[in-house]
Amino acid sequence: MKYLLLSFIFLLTCFSYAQPKNNKFVVVLDAGHGGKDPGRPTSFDKEKNVALKIVLKVGKELEKHKDIKVIYTRKTDVFLELHERAAIANKADADLFVSVHCNAHDSQAYGTETYVLSVGNTDRNMAVAKAENEVIFYEDDYETHYEGFDPNSPESLIGLTLMQEDYVEQSIWLARQVENNFSQNLKRKSRGVKQISLWVMHNTYMPSVLIEAGFLTNRTEGKYLSSNKGQQQISGEIVKALLDYKEKWLSSTEEIVKGIEENEEVETSHEEIYPEITFKVQIAASSRKLAPKSYNFSGLTQISRVKVGDLYKYFHGETSSYTEIKSLKSEAVSKGYTSCFIVAYKNGEKISVTEALKTPSN
Repeated sequence: MKYLLLSFIFLLTCFSYAQPKNNKFVVVLDAGHGGKDPGRPTSFDKEKNVALKIVLKVGKELEKHKDIKVIYTRKTDVFLELHERAAIANKADADLFVSVHCNAHDSQAYGTETYVLSVGNTDRNMAVAKAENEVIFYEDDYETHYEGFDPNSPESLIGLTLMQEDYVEQSIWLARQVENNFSQNLKRKSRGVKQISLWVMHNTYMPSVLIEAGFLTNRTEGKYLSSNKGQQQISGEIVKALLDYKEKWLSSTEEIVKGIEENEEVETSHEEIYPEITFKVQIAASSRKLAPKSYNFSGLTQISRVKVGDLYKYFHGETSSYTEIKSLKSEAVSKGYTSCFIVAYKNGEKISVTEALKTPSN
């Protein structure tokens, strides 16, 4: 688990806004450790090797799905500095970030656990954060890349915050699915879903989990983790969880939640302005928070975003002219938003388009 938690943080800190997406569901897979960082000490295979073998098996299965794009932070035994991993993920605009590690303990502890990032700090979390962040010392000039951050400093750890609230629900859902699969399908001991607070993260655009596949230091579990059979079973359950997540949470702008409101469009013979009404074109509704920028919406401008319950609704245009809003709707359709529709607001409250057109006009 050692350098990924911090890698997670540095990686996601680098996001300033979402990049244009293709039609595929993008998963970034990260195999913990690598190269001169072997990971947990063990009498079995090294953690860096086990994590890589599991990740490659997960990726191989996911790549069989034409609508999924897999990006690996590493596919060989190499050491990547955190800022290099960040650069890889920064280009991906992933829908998910999944990291795989193995645990270790001086006892015969065993079982799986999956981490999500949280603002909560317990004494144990603080200890884990300190231990896991120390991997930056493998880097020759870490002071330059991490602005003086000291993993051994309580003040540094206390200052850690998490600005990923928009994705906590999705992350926890996926983490639970992974743990449920391990315990129910493989009959392995689940140590549960755990939350941890680490170095500052902000402007993040992906749900993220870190999977501890088991304890390499346990005599039985270490042997299992190092075997092809064990790695195949573990990767299989991770794949199932990711596919279940995709089915539930898929939320790119190309896979919008179809509007169920009645699209009432009324023909008028001349331009009419309704001073009390604001018309918009709803182009998408998604659980994913995207920057309201034109490159995220096929070049459409005048994009606005409103959160309603668990969804973000995205709109194109804002005008009191019914003639103009119909033109803007046609523009959205031409850009591929064939399910878009006109909505109307009066005094900030949504009303039907038919009701809106009954109000006084100029």
